[in-house]
Amino acid sequence: MSELVILASTSSYRKLLLEKLGIPFETCSIDTDETPMQDETAPDLVTRLAIAKAVAGAKGKTNGVVIGSDQVAVIDGEIIGKPLNTENAVKQLMACSGKAITFYTGLALYNVADDSFDAQYETFTVHFRTLTESQIRYYVDKEQPLYCAGSFKSEGLGIALFSRLEGRDPNTLIGLPLILLTEMLAKQNIDVLSH
Repeated sequence: MSELVILASTSSYRKLLLEKLGIPFETCSIDTDETPMQDETAPDLVTRLAIAKAVAGAKGKTNGVVIGSDQVAVIDGEIIGKPLNTENAVKQLMACSGKAITFYTGLALYNVADDSFDAQYETFTVHFRTLTESQIRYYVDKEQPLYCAGSFKSEGLGIALFSRLEGRDPNTLIGLPLILLTEMLAKQNIDVLSH
């Protein structure tokens, strides 16, 4: 594999996920305004931000394929992002208790050399157990999921919050849908099974 792959993220979770594919890649730090536009749907938002992140990650590059990804949750029809503080995390999880919440993860591949991109999104639904405020506060204090859409880390203790998970790829929930990514990389002539 000769094509340079760049992950436009400093998320340790996304980096660990991409490492599963066993391909060499670089990471880069980006700064993207994640504010939703007025009346923007969750699929449109995560797709737009994934593209923006991939394009931002390509700055200064003359070749390579840049991966951008973004994720939001939708609770009672409202787009929810990262809580950023403990009280917001508790509030988000209280709103999720006993409900099925859909996560939207946008994924974009930007080919720097020919200035083209492929952008798609995946959904993943999480069925939350009915939780007490005490359980939620314990969880938030224990894992500090303040920079995670939906206020949990499914790869950690967060799995105990759920009664069921529903979707094509559990990696989607962590922030990088690897099945979709593998398909998109193949379109760029990057076969993760033959490098």
